[in-house]
Amino acid sequence: MRERTLIIAKPDCLTKGLCGKVLTRFEEAGFRICGCKMLQLHSKILQDHYAHIANKPFYEEVEEFMSSTPVIVLVLEGDDAIAKARNMLGVTDSRKAAPGTIRATLGVDQMINVAHASDTQETAEREIQRFFSQNELFTY
Repeated sequence: MRERTLIIAKPDCLTKGLCGKVLTRFEEAGFRICGCKMLQLHSKILQDHYAHIANKPFYEEVEEFMSSTPVIVLVLEGDDAIAKARNMLGVTDSRKAAPGTIRATLGVDQMINVAHASDTQETAEREIQRFFSQNELFTY
């Protein structure tokens, strides 16, 4: 089934010059880019995006990290895009990610882990709407 998923290339991805490597891996896996932009994330959008952890003691550190540099936000489309993208990234903690996954290869830990990916169809739809308007998304 064709799906769309949201990917955020996190600050570590940008500062280490890994965006091209990450994007290449997704494209080589058959994903198409439907939307792409660079943003400086601010407190309000981060609190909305991370509402599920906003009351956790470590949230402030997450917000500080995610707003430390611009990020690249992508909408990727492909067959079973959500599960496939998450499998390519590996588990959230880079130290526990399977060998060969993006996070195992390029990540550092639980937070400094290269990229965010939507986890369900419902989440993907909300996240895509959070970062993109309809006229910023393309099919080709």
